[in-house]
Amino acid sequence: MTLSRLAELTADPSASFVLIARDGADTVELLTGEVVDVDLLADIPLTIDGVAREIFTMVPYRQVRERGFVAQDDGAPLRCIVVDEHLHLPAPDLVAELPSAAVPLRDGGFDIADEDYAAIVQTVIADEIGRGEGANFVIRRDFTAEIDVDDRTAALTWFRALLTHERGAYWTFAVVTPGHIAVGASPEAHVVARGGVVTMNPISGTFRHPAGGATKETLVDFLSSTKETEELFMVVDEELKMMSAVCSDGGRITGPHLKEMSRLTHTEYMLRGRSALDPRDILRETMFAPTVTGSPMQNACAVIRRHERKPRGYYSGVAALFTPNADGGHDLDAPILIRTVYLQDGSLSVPVGATLVRHSDPHGEVSETHGKAAGVLGAIGAIDRDTAAESREDADEPGAPLSLAADPTVAALLSSRNARLADFWLNPQGDDLTGPFAGRTAIVVDAEDRFTTMLAHQLRHLGLDVTIRAWSEVDSAELDSADLVVAGPGPGDPRDTASDRIARMRQVVSRRVDEGAPLLAVCLSHQILSDSLGIDLAPLDAPHQGLQKAVPVFGEDASIGFYNTFTARVAPGTSSVGAAEVSADLVSGDVYALRGEHFASIQGHLESILSRDGIRTLERLVSHALA
Repeated sequence: MTLSRLAELTADPSASFVLIARDGADTVELLTGEVVDVDLLADIPLTIDGVAREIFTMVPYRQVRERGFVAQDDGAPLRCIVVDEHLHLPAPDLVAELPSAAVPLRDGGFDIADEDYAAIVQTVIADEIGRGEGANFVIRRDFTAEIDVDDRTAALTWFRALLTHERGAYWTFAVVTPGHIAVGASPEAHVVARGGVVTMNPISGTFRHPAGGATKETLVDFLSSTKETEELFMVVDEELKMMSAVCSDGGRITGPHLKEMSRLTHTEYMLRGRSALDPRDILRETMFAPTVTGSPMQNACAVIRRHERKPRGYYSGVAALFTPNADGGHDLDAPILIRTVYLQDGSLSVPVGATLVRHSDPHGEVSETHGKAAGVLGAIGAIDRDTAAESREDADEPGAPLSLAADPTVAALLSSRNARLADFWLNPQGDDLTGPFAGRTAIVVDAEDRFTTMLAHQLRHLGLDVTIRAWSEVDSAELDSADLVVAGPGPGDPRDTASDRIARMRQVVSRRVDEGAPLLAVCLSHQILSDSLGIDLAPLDAPHQGLQKAVPVFGEDASIGFYNTFTARVAPGTSSVGAAEVSADLVSGDVYALRGEHFASIQGHLESILSRDGIRTLERLVSHALA
């Protein structure tokens, strides 16, 4: 009955349906219903005529404009399926019924040539990361090809291949609607909200299994890579910014773990926190994963807009299933749309991207995109699979796929990563917000880096009543009324006289200093404060994006995470400038911190997971500013 229902849907070109195989399940879910396209996430019709409905949604990348971020607009619809039936099909029976004949590809290749893509990578590293626009950025290219088979038949053929050969995917899915078909095996649950608990799953680092499959030795080499480790830390920081915006307790980190798939292995963390927000609001505030955009998010969108040659469609967006729960609300399950094939009118597209960081090798990033595309194409059977790797997996006991995560050397390498991270984000933080500054108020001025959400969360744990205001919205009356103003971090060159944002941050800093009102300045604002005191600003020889350093901070060495491309610099050995005390590197003269009458500043990000001494140093600096 249920399998015949799928046959009916496949034969009807106007019908819409979704197939979902969740990790570990022995059934495949079939969802059918009417398609409704809406403009905004708030318009997703969770209730119709007073009745809570289950809604499946495809969220395109262009929806980031709801957060005020830029994106090329390709008109990809925010597509909803109002679920009328939700069936569970036995996976083995479904596999037996789905088409299995190979679907040949014609005219396959990347839309951007390797050398051209390498040149884009080099430009982003030099001109974007190099001038302080952010820590990392993801630039995508598409593998494209033509097929001579009906799109729906191809989609079901490839869905069968994924069910048969792929493992470790969070969702394996096929979404079939008129004009838009997507088939994929996403490894990553971008955001899940159930029972008031929000979970995010940042995954980063891509280890493509060599011929014959992964071995302990090849995996250890991958896990020992500084680039891969720092890349994961940076995306965890970026997703904690989102968690701190939607969760009352800010979020807690668990992991790291290995995400082992058939042809690729990733490293991942899990972030959890509590939230009472509408799931549509949670989805909006977490658009989209830094693993496929970059950080800081707002500037990452601008960099993508400058350097990508065409709109993203659904790549890096999410598929979202809103399901009514017993509490009268909706649970949310939203995997990220990567490892996905898109079909339209006989044309295939596989978007893939490389994460670019300060020490990326352009040709290495070219190779990474080839590996990611080959992983998808191999999984759907469009290119030859690694038969040696598959025979090794087939040799395992049924139900026990090959895993290296339990190997003592691998496990030790993974767990050793947490020794570098801040206990504040690893351990339960508790609900006691009666810290040393209870009864005081603070305004955090956001200069377009949502590290401010994590900073505000830490300040609340120190007892402060905190409000976050965007640089473009905060007014002088608000600034004057706060016991403490925290001038926050942001991207860009602090010397840029043409930037309205930097000009406003200069006004914020100078107003508080001139009035002798308590001020804490962070990163970009620290540089602005330094400049106002007559300290020179200069670009670093190499950007400190996602770099952990032990630095002197007024008599104490502190382990702090840095995300800066520019620095304030004094002559080595300088301990004061005018009335301001200076804490600087004894060799380079790079200024790490300043303090004077009612003000303090820090170059690093005390709120970062890389700042092991972050909360203690923050308390010291706030205490000085408020004294």
